Amino acid sequence: MARGTAPRRWTPADVPDQRGRTVVITGANSGIGFEAARVFAQRGATVVLACRNPERAADAERRITAAAPTAKVTTRQLDLASLASVRRAAESLRADHPRIDLLINNAGGIRLRHDITEDGFELTLATNHLGPFAFTGLLLDRLLTTPGSRIVTVSSIGHRQGSINFADLHFQRRYHAFAAYFQAKLANLMFTYELQRRLAKAGAPTIAVAAHPGNASTEFGREFPAPVRLLMSPRLSLFNSWLVQSPRMGALPTLRAATDPDARGGHYYGPPGWAQFTGHPTRVESSARSHDAGAQRRLWWESEQLTEVTYPV
Repeated sequence: MARGTAPRRWTPADVPDQRGRTVVITGANSGIGFEAARVFAQRGATVVLACRNPERAADAERRITAAAPTAKVTTRQLDLASLASVRRAAESLRADHPRIDLLINNAGGIRLRHDITEDGFELTLATNHLGPFAFTGLLLDRLLTTPGSRIVTVSSIGHRQGSINFADLHFQRRYHAFAAYFQAKLANLMFTYELQRRLAKAGAPTIAVAAHPGNASTEFGREFPAPVRLLMSPRLSLFNSWLVQSPRMGALPTLRAATDPDARGGHYYGPPGWAQFTGHPTRVESSARSHDAGAQRRLWWESEQLTEVTYPV
């Protein structure tokens, strides 16, 4: 690069041809998941929208195929807060797809009140970590037999404020919505790093990569008070350039983690702007806490015990 030349911005035009590849994206009916699915479909991939709400998933499928009539898009019902639903969705996918090239763990969220799932898990942890952990494990053999396959897990800049409360993972003593969310997004990165270590040790053709969307305006935080939702709206042009970005921009780190030929296992992608809120994606660093190998292994063990899903690596 010539001196004084700004680095080239990574855009959807950099996504390689995806024909012949199968992509499974959770939570793809809206926001960054939908935008990533749209690009994959336009590039020729077979795209599976794995979503909690079948009607909204069907609507997303219609919107994608209306813009790209030759796109190959299907849906699967998947509620990550229910292990029974996770197992049904994984079984259905395994029956229909002998190979999976990309699994993108995109779905997530935050709940302002303390909710416990049918499996006895705190809802935010279940949706953001335990459900994706189980779903990935149940599909892993389809990825392990597919050269060049990747598992992309979407974290958040909020992970920097997170810690894993092993003494009370489900916040039964005292619940704080943001503490639960930050814990879950830190878990996403710990999961990625431990999974990559296991894949590399096994000599697998699959890599585990992570991404975060920056501060993207999506349905995240729909339970927040109106002033907070307004502040996150991209319609506020005053903030667009440095504080909030569109879902299309927020999807770029996921797309880069999934398709950049230079990506390696354990890489983490996000916006480079102020506080990593906005901008075209680049490699970024996660917190020191996310790299604690002992905590990663303990979280993995806890996740196996809770979900009763064990990995072949």
